Amino acid sequence: MDSSDFTESMLDQLPMEKFWDIPLYQWDGFWYRSYHLQATMAFRSQYIARDDDIILASPMKTGTTWLKALCFSILQKDGNAARLNGETVGKTEEDDPRHIRDPLVDNHPAVYVQTLEVQVFTAKPPPDVSAMESPRLFHTHLPYTALPDSIKTSNCKLVYITRNPKDTLVSMWHFFNKLRTPEQGPYPFEQAFESFINGVSHFGPFFDHVLQYWNQSLKSPNKILFLKYEDLKKDPKGEVKKLASFLGKPFNNEKEVEDVIWRCSLERLKNLEVNKNGIDPWIGMQNSAFFRSGIVGDWKNIMSKELSERLDQITRQKLKDSGLHLEI
Repeated sequence: MDSSDFTESMLDQLPMEKFWDIPLYQWDGFWYRSYHLQATMAFRSQYIARDDDIILASPMKTGTTWLKALCFSILQKDGNAARLNGETVGKTEEDDPRHIRDPLVDNHPAVYVQTLEVQVFTAKPPPDVSAMESPRLFHTHLPYTALPDSIKTSNCKLVYITRNPKDTLVSMWHFFNKLRTPEQGPYPFEQAFESFINGVSHFGPFFDHVLQYWNQSLKSPNKILFLKYEDLKKDPKGEVKKLASFLGKPFNNEKEVEDVIWRCSLERLKNLEVNKNGIDPWIGMQNSAFFRSGIVGDWKNIMSKELSERLDQITRQKLKDSGLHLEI
């Protein structure tokens, strides 16, 4: 399929399976909703990467919103530091200098770091991203092979985040259940499990997605930073420092690190008014759906021992000899 002339009629030529009763179409080994695929083709044909672009990438439900908030705040931290050094900008009743008003108070992180195939190139017509000031910061759920060639060949940087597959699936299950009515009730978890292990999920197969970026990060460590959600939870200071250095925005002191971690913490973000009551305008999902528990090992509350052991075995098989370890 040519990236410049995708039409709805071409969907008939592609394999189709349903995930959560949503039709997904397989193109080049991965599964897409129809409008995501159409936007992907526009992205591939129209986007010209710059050397100072920053592209965040992830499978669904692996820490995307957290990564968006962190990278946006790191790139904005010089401005935050200026305000901390004396400007009076909306302090709260605690009069804590960390409580100055920052952009995350006003909008969900997805407003500042938009997903190219979900937000940017689904617009009619798509915005002129070539007119945007540098450095441009975007996100994608696309597999590495689906990215425009200019991203792969330029000096732009990619930051990839993933998560253990069991928590990924459970987070996905909770997330998509938000789209179901009370009458429908939760989607059967066992059906979601079977789809996931068969690779049929948004931008799946999960393991193929992860391994593409993992292998590329081994080849080009200066271009692709590979992060794990569990590492960010275990050692937020160390991982956020590594992230900032990779982005060319190293911290000047420990207070800057602590400020960014606090600003982007799940507890802070989920309790901001915009995220408690706001609605994502692109998919109609409540902003609160993007901030649930964030717990490592939450899968234990949903997944049976039998399903857990099945997925552990699949994980070991898929990652065998790759050098990559995902907690199971």
